[in-house]
Amino acid sequence: MPKPRKPIYLRRHIMVKGDFVDLILQGKKTTTIRLGRVIPRYKEMIIHGGGKPIAKIKMKNVIVKKVNELTDEDAKKDGFPSVKELLRNLEDVYQTKISDDDLVTIIEFEVIQKFNELLPKDPYLGLEPADIARLAMRYLRKDLGRDDYRILEAVARRNSIRSVAIELFGNLRSRWRIRRVLRKALKMLIERGFLKHNLNRRD
Repeated sequence: MPKPRKPIYLRRHIMVKGDFVDLILQGKKTTTIRLGRVIPRYKEMIIHGGGKPIAKIKMKNVIVKKVNELTDEDAKKDGFPSVKELLRNLEDVYQTKISDDDLVTIIEFEVIQKFNELLPKDPYLGLEPADIARLAMRYLRKDLGRDDYRILEAVARRNSIRSVAIELFGNLRSRWRIRRVLRKALKMLIERGFLKHNLNRRD
């Protein structure tokens, strides 16, 4: 992977190595450091690790530094014991030699919802409709029918069942169709192991 020359824009999803999942959920990893200038487009994002969504996070701060300005404290917040280990990992990920003058971006975040602590008694396990839609579009894309995908895409954009009902069907009476698609997508995400809950949920 070549060194990024232009700013990289992060959208709704951010990926980390599976090794970091527990550290994030335990609150021990509170940053992710990326090579180059990285710009998150949204304050809230879904973080993924080990092939699954693990949490919803909120951006707290974004700092751009040169490599030679990184400290061991920066490395520890990112889950590494030292800058040396952090840089070794970055070189492995990006498959390139990193110099002192290269830029890195420190993205500081906080976990606002853990996907291993969902609410079984809530109709959507405590998830926002838009988050269910975004996860389904990411993990179930090949299994979604065209009509279901169209509904989920609109929900991901608007995060409002009412607004989507009016946009797609021209009335509020059709909200049941959107809820049905969301429940179906949520059930599939659980059955395929992307989300978990411990108690039976009542539809």
